[in-house]
Amino acid sequence: MPRIKTPTLADHRDWRRSQLIEAAAAIALESGGAAVTVAAVAQRAGLSRTSVYEYFASSADLAADLVIEELESFAETLARAANESTDPLEAIELWIKGSLIYIADGRHLLAKALNAIDLPRERAAAIGTAHRALLGPLRSRLAALGVKDIDMALSLIQSITDNASRRIERGDDAEGVITSVTTFCIAGINSLRR
Repeated sequence: MPRIKTPTLADHRDWRRSQLIEAAAAIALESGGAAVTVAAVAQRAGLSRTSVYEYFASSADLAADLVIEELESFAETLARAANESTDPLEAIELWIKGSLIYIADGRHLLAKALNAIDLPRERAAAIGTAHRALLGPLRSRLAALGVKDIDMALSLIQSITDNASRRIERGDDAEGVITSVTTFCIAGINSLRR
């Protein structure tokens, strides 16, 4: 049996799981989401296939964890951006810019590569929760501004930033898109204030 190089067995399991997630992420970025198989991840991590099954029930389960971790990382990035200001409108502006810079920098490519994978239905709730957390920093800021229909405002912001993301991905001038979208969204939010 190999020696454990971490202080505890729990630390070793966390380290090994992270190693498998990193291997899956590398494969997805290099070859696309469909290439994330138990065999490929095991080979990349230098483990046996049965070792992977100790942590994940299937390649789809592994991909679901990868999607959730990516969404959580993105949500943390957006929360940090919004928390740079105590002014609610400025915090929203920072969130919008942060989300589009994330796209322009290419940090979203992992999530995009995993988009083609059929994820387990039983993981849909966790993925949905992680996805909704992206908009979390906006809810309290919109309330502080007196926006009455917060869900509608969130839906509009998401639609606009999704469209802007597609424009950036297709090669439009990212800086110009970010400036235009931010200005448009802030004007729209101001129109929704009581």
